[in-house]
Amino acid sequence: MATRPSTVLVVGATGSVGRLVVEVAIRQGHTTRALVRHLDKARRLPKEAEAVVGDVTRPETLTGAVEGIDAVVFTLGSDGAGKVGAETVDYGGVRNVLTALGKRTARVALMTSIGVTNRTGAYNRSTEAHDWKRRSERLVRASGLPYTVVRPGWFDYNGPDGEPQHVREELHAITR
Repeated sequence: MATRPSTVLVVGATGSVGRLVVEVAIRQGHTTRALVRHLDKARRLPKEAEAVVGDVTRPETLTGAVEGIDAVVFTLGSDGAGKVGAETVDYGGVRNVLTALGKRTARVALMTSIGVTNRTGAYNRSTEAHDWKRRSERLVRASGLPYTVVRPGWFDYNGPDGEPQHVREELHAITR
Protein backbone atom coordinates (compact mmCIF):
# COMPACT_ATOMS: atom_id res chain seq x y z
CA MET A 1 0.00 0.00 0.00
CA ALA A 2 1.48 3.33 -1.05
CA THR A 3 1.44 6.33 1.23
CA ARG A 4 0.65 9.90 0.36
CA PRO A 5 3.75 12.03 -0.04
CA SER A 6 4.17 14.71 2.55
CA THR A 7 6.31 17.12 0.52
CA VAL A 8 5.68 17.80 -3.17
CA LEU A 9 8.00 19.92 -5.33
CA VAL A 10 6.27 21.66 -8.22
CA VAL A 11 8.65 22.58 -11.04
CA GLY A 12 6.98 25.19 -13.22
CA ALA A 13 4.96 26.34 -10.22
CA THR A 14 4.28 29.88 -11.43
CA GLY A 15 3.00 28.89 -14.85
CA SER A 16 -0.68 28.60 -15.69
CA VAL A 17 -0.78 24.85 -15.00
CA GLY A 18 1.80 24.87 -12.21
CA ARG A 19 -0.21 27.36 -10.16
CA LEU A 20 -3.20 25.03 -10.32
CA VAL A 21 -1.05 22.06 -9.25
CA VAL A 22 0.24 24.07 -6.28
CA GLU A 23 -3.32 24.99 -5.24
CA VAL A 24 -4.61 21.43 -5.53
CA ALA A 25 -1.63 19.94 -3.70
CA ILE A 26 -2.12 22.34 -0.80
CA ARG A 27 -5.85 21.63 -0.72
CA GLN A 28 -5.07 17.90 -0.56
CA GLY A 29 -2.93 18.49 2.52
CA HIS A 30 0.55 18.23 1.03
CA THR A 31 3.44 20.40 2.05
CA THR A 32 3.97 22.09 -1.28
CA ARG A 33 7.30 23.49 -2.38
CA ALA A 34 7.26 25.75 -5.43
CA LEU A 35 10.42 26.15 -7.48
CA VAL A 36 10.65 29.80 -8.58
CA ARG A 37 13.43 31.66 -10.37
CA HIS A 38 12.71 34.87 -8.44
CA LEU A 39 10.88 35.32 -5.14
CA ASP A 40 8.71 38.07 -6.61
CA LYS A 41 7.06 35.40 -8.81
CA ALA A 42 6.00 33.54 -5.65
CA ARG A 43 3.56 36.36 -4.85
CA ARG A 44 1.15 34.74 -7.32
CA LEU A 45 1.07 31.53 -5.28
CA PRO A 46 -1.00 30.68 -2.19
CA LYS A 47 0.68 31.78 1.03
CA GLU A 48 0.85 28.13 2.16
CA ALA A 49 3.27 27.30 -0.65
CA GLU A 50 6.93 27.18 0.32
CA ALA A 51 8.81 29.09 -2.37
CA VAL A 52 12.36 27.94 -3.07
CA VAL A 53 14.55 29.87 -5.49
CA GLY A 54 16.20 27.86 -8.22
CA ASP A 55 16.60 27.67 -11.95
CA VAL A 56 16.29 24.38 -13.82
CA THR A 57 18.99 25.51 -16.24
CA ARG A 58 21.45 26.01 -13.35
CA PRO A 59 21.90 22.65 -11.58
CA GLU A 60 23.81 24.17 -8.67
CA THR A 61 20.61 25.98 -7.60
CA LEU A 62 18.48 22.84 -7.26
CA THR A 63 19.98 21.02 -4.27
CA GLY A 64 17.84 22.76 -1.67
CA ALA A 65 14.70 22.39 -3.76
CA VAL A 66 14.85 18.59 -3.79
CA GLU A 67 15.94 18.12 -0.18
CA GLY A 68 13.33 16.09 1.70
CA ILE A 69 10.78 15.83 -1.10
CA ASP A 70 8.63 12.76 -1.59
CA ALA A 71 7.35 13.71 -5.05
CA VAL A 72 8.01 16.09 -7.90
CA VAL A 73 5.49 17.37 -10.44
CA PHE A 74 6.98 18.84 -13.62
CA THR A 75 4.78 21.38 -15.38
CA LEU A 76 7.68 23.36 -16.79
CA GLY A 77 7.84 24.56 -20.35
CA SER A 78 10.18 26.62 -22.46
CA ASP A 79 7.37 29.02 -23.40
CA GLY A 80 8.24 29.49 -27.04
CA ALA A 81 11.97 29.99 -26.44
CA GLY A 82 12.73 28.04 -29.62
CA LYS A 83 15.14 25.18 -30.06
CA VAL A 84 17.58 26.31 -27.38
CA GLY A 85 14.80 26.78 -24.84
CA ALA A 86 13.28 23.40 -25.64
CA GLU A 87 16.60 21.68 -25.08
CA THR A 88 17.68 23.60 -21.96
CA VAL A 89 14.30 23.76 -20.20
CA ASP A 90 12.01 20.98 -21.47
CA TYR A 91 14.81 18.42 -21.43
CA GLY A 92 17.70 19.93 -19.50
CA GLY A 93 15.46 21.08 -16.65
CA VAL A 94 14.12 17.58 -16.11
CA ARG A 95 17.63 16.14 -16.34
CA ASN A 96 18.98 18.65 -13.83
CA VAL A 97 16.24 18.07 -11.26
CA LEU A 98 16.61 14.28 -11.57
CA THR A 99 20.38 14.65 -11.17
CA ALA A 100 19.89 16.85 -8.10
CA LEU A 101 17.72 14.11 -6.58
CA GLY A 102 20.72 11.77 -6.70
CA LYS A 103 19.89 8.56 -4.89
CA ARG A 104 16.80 9.97 -3.18
CA THR A 105 13.53 8.27 -4.00
CA ALA A 106 10.65 10.46 -5.12
CA ARG A 107 7.58 9.82 -7.22
CA VAL A 108 7.61 11.78 -10.48
CA ALA A 109 4.77 13.21 -12.54
CA LEU A 110 5.88 14.76 -15.82
CA MET A 111 3.56 16.79 -18.01
CA THR A 112 4.69 16.94 -21.62
CA SER A 113 2.33 17.23 -24.62
CA ILE A 114 0.09 15.01 -26.65
CA GLY A 115 2.16 15.97 -29.70
CA VAL A 116 5.46 14.47 -28.55
CA THR A 117 5.08 11.57 -30.94
CA ASN A 118 4.57 13.86 -33.95
CA ARG A 119 8.13 14.43 -35.12
CA THR A 120 7.23 15.76 -38.57
CA GLY A 121 4.68 18.44 -37.64
CA ALA A 122 5.44 22.08 -38.42
CA TYR A 123 5.64 23.04 -34.74
CA ASN A 124 8.21 20.38 -33.94
CA ARG A 125 10.22 21.09 -37.08
CA SER A 126 10.56 24.74 -36.10
CA THR A 127 11.09 24.34 -32.33
CA GLU A 128 12.11 20.72 -31.72
CA ALA A 129 9.99 21.08 -28.56
CA HIS A 130 8.28 17.73 -28.97
CA ASP A 131 11.60 15.99 -29.58
CA TRP A 132 13.03 17.43 -26.36
CA LYS A 133 9.86 16.67 -24.36
CA ARG A 134 9.95 13.09 -25.64
CA ARG A 135 13.57 12.83 -24.53
CA SER A 136 12.60 14.12 -21.09
CA GLU A 137 10.04 11.31 -20.87
CA ARG A 138 12.86 8.85 -21.58
CA LEU A 139 14.93 10.36 -18.77
CA VAL A 140 12.09 9.89 -16.32
CA ARG A 141 11.50 6.30 -17.44
CA ALA A 142 15.23 5.51 -17.17
CA SER A 143 15.52 7.10 -13.71
CA GLY A 144 14.21 4.01 -11.94
CA LEU A 145 11.81 6.21 -9.96
CA PRO A 146 8.08 5.57 -9.86
CA TYR A 147 6.56 7.88 -12.45
CA THR A 148 3.57 8.99 -14.45
CA VAL A 149 3.77 10.86 -17.75
CA VAL A 150 0.80 13.05 -18.59
CA ARG A 151 0.33 14.20 -22.19
CA PRO A 152 -2.54 16.68 -22.14
CA GLY A 153 -3.98 17.58 -25.50
CA TRP A 154 -5.60 20.79 -24.31
CA PHE A 155 -6.56 22.37 -21.03
CA ASP A 156 -10.27 21.98 -20.49
CA TYR A 157 -11.73 23.44 -17.31
CA ASN A 158 -14.95 21.48 -17.47
CA GLY A 159 -14.62 19.42 -14.28
CA PRO A 160 -17.24 19.90 -11.56
CA ASP A 161 -14.61 21.62 -9.40
CA GLY A 162 -13.33 23.80 -12.26
CA GLU A 163 -9.94 22.10 -12.37
CA PRO A 164 -8.46 20.58 -15.50
CA GLN A 165 -8.64 16.80 -15.41
CA HIS A 166 -4.89 16.44 -15.99
CA VAL A 167 -4.10 18.33 -12.74
CA ARG A 168 -6.12 15.78 -10.78
CA GLU A 169 -4.43 12.95 -12.71
CA GLU A 170 -0.93 14.25 -11.99
CA LEU A 171 -1.60 14.65 -8.28
CA HIS A 172 -3.37 11.30 -8.11
CA ALA A 173 -0.33 9.70 -9.74
CA ILE A 174 1.99 10.89 -6.98
CA THR A 175 -0.39 10.41 -4.06
CA ARG A 176 -1.55 6.87 -4.55
